[in-house]
Amino acid sequence: MNTNFNELMEKLKGLDYSNLYQDDFFLTWDKTQDELEAIFAVADALRYLRENNISTKIFDSGLGISLFRDNSTRTRFSFSSACNLLGLEIQDLDEGKSQIAHGETVKETSNMISFMADVIGIRDDMYIGKGHTYQVNVANYVEEGYKDGVLEQRPTIVNLQCDIDHPTQSMSDMLHIIHEFGGIENLKGKKIAMTWAYSPSYGKPLSVPQGIAGLMTRFGMEVVLAHPEGYEIMPEVEEVAKANAEKYGGKFTKTNSMEEAFKDADIVYPKSWAPFAAMEKRTILYGEGDQKGIDELEQELLKQNADHTDWACTEEMMKLTKDGKALYMHCLPADITGLSCELGEVDESVFDRYRIPLYKEASYKPYIIAAMMFMQKVKNPEEMLQKLLDQNKARLAR
Repeated sequence: MNTNFNELMEKLKGLDYSNLYQDDFFLTWDKTQDELEAIFAVADALRYLRENNISTKIFDSGLGISLFRDNSTRTRFSFSSACNLLGLEIQDLDEGKSQIAHGETVKETSNMISFMADVIGIRDDMYIGKGHTYQVNVANYVEEGYKDGVLEQRPTIVNLQCDIDHPTQSMSDMLHIIHEFGGIENLKGKKIAMTWAYSPSYGKPLSVPQGIAGLMTRFGMEVVLAHPEGYEIMPEVEEVAKANAEKYGGKFTKTNSMEEAFKDADIVYPKSWAPFAAMEKRTILYGEGDQKGIDELEQELLKQNADHTDWACTEEMMKLTKDGKALYMHCLPADITGLSCELGEVDESVFDRYRIPLYKEASYKPYIIAAMMFMQKVKNPEEMLQKLLDQNKARLAR
């Protein structure tokens, strides 16, 4: 019916992705190259079917549990869209309206919400050492419930952002890059500048720059991590990036110069984040209930940020990039100078010029999440996708 769809099916045939079935998705670096490429292919296939009004509902009933411990627009709606695309009804777990407030344990909650749940999407990105651990605990508790016969199915867990990684974001970003540059095979040697940028707020998670460093180094790309001194990311994630670059033919370097990172870059990703050491300190203060310490830390970090207002994606900075036309990327919302704030991450003129590509970048996320869920729940994805297409052909022929 469509050459592109057939090409996607052929690509899937050549990939080993069997371990995605009935597994969770926590970190991109937990997955093989074949598994990641399979998710990209399935995301594109699902998008093709959706755009051609072909139903992709593989569930007749069931819930997708949405648990957000931080504010969200794109990821929240993307998860809901992905659940709907596959036939699941979305149910938000509002912890303030649950019995968690009365002391219900994570183990109990995990089982009580999972009786007819096929997937649980969790965003828990605020505190270092907490988010990923919480997600893994939920996975272990539902696994235990399934093995004990409490649950008739074992819901899979999708990381919608934690303290370590934001896989649905970085995978969406990667799929956007793949399409912008005409295929994975064209990414080798492309330079992406993942740089810190000034924000008038503090405490933005580390998981976006860490996710980019951990994923883009796997496709032969040159990833440059740039930030002022004192804004380091997790050292263990830097080690992941170095190992990926060595294994897959990419490159990972660091610099304290935004200009150096932007020079001849094919892609720029200027984004504010909080220093790793400060986020660790904040986690301890919250654990101790030290509100005075938290307030003092916030003021300290805001002052530290204010020393680096020159770290911004301006028109002059963009001129340093390859032919002055690097692809500008952001996970959104961006702090836009002169629009959403007095001084921020990016000039309004730069943001406006890239507005459509930015919205397209965000548009891949529902399909990436749906593909993750699809691969976790369908043993033979290629066969199921073809079946969905053939059913539509039969319907149209009647």
